[in-house]
Amino acid sequence: MSTQAKVYMGFLDCPVGILKLEGSDKGLMRISQVEKREKPNENKIILYYLNFLKTYFEGNTEPCLHYFDFVNHTEFHQSVWKMLLEIPYGTTISYKKLSIRLGNEKAIRAVASANGKNPMPILIPCHRVIGSDGSLTGFALGLEMKRKLLLMEKAIPPELF
Repeated sequence: MSTQAKVYMGFLDCPVGILKLEGSDKGLMRISQVEKREKPNENKIILYYLNFLKTYFEGNTEPCLHYFDFVNHTEFHQSVWKMLLEIPYGTTISYKKLSIRLGNEKAIRAVASANGKNPMPILIPCHRVIGSDGSLTGFALGLEMKRKLLLMEKAIPPELF
């Protein structure tokens, strides 16, 4: 008999809308943007990340601790996401450079696909990955949010947009 782990959730009103955080007792599992709040049932992990994101949007540049629950995700996706965690606040990297760092320059499409499946945008900073020509490319929470995040982090000059 299989028992499913309890899922906890919390919500954060932030400059880019309402974020819904979902997690287990092992770690955070997902961040999504929602239209409205539901009744939260937070645990320590959800409360930690709600507080971290609140301070992030207030200008905190310190990295967070990584309590993630990557249930049902491939090892390749996880390796890409772990590499994303190494991109410093206020900087960007191209998909090509990210592929090279992962050891396979020709894996650009696979890296981009894994980037697009990132279940925890903002915390796993896939918004810091841009096109080789400096263009803003796909982001799960939308290109406008990607632009706002990069401007907030001062990773791109405002005169470009």
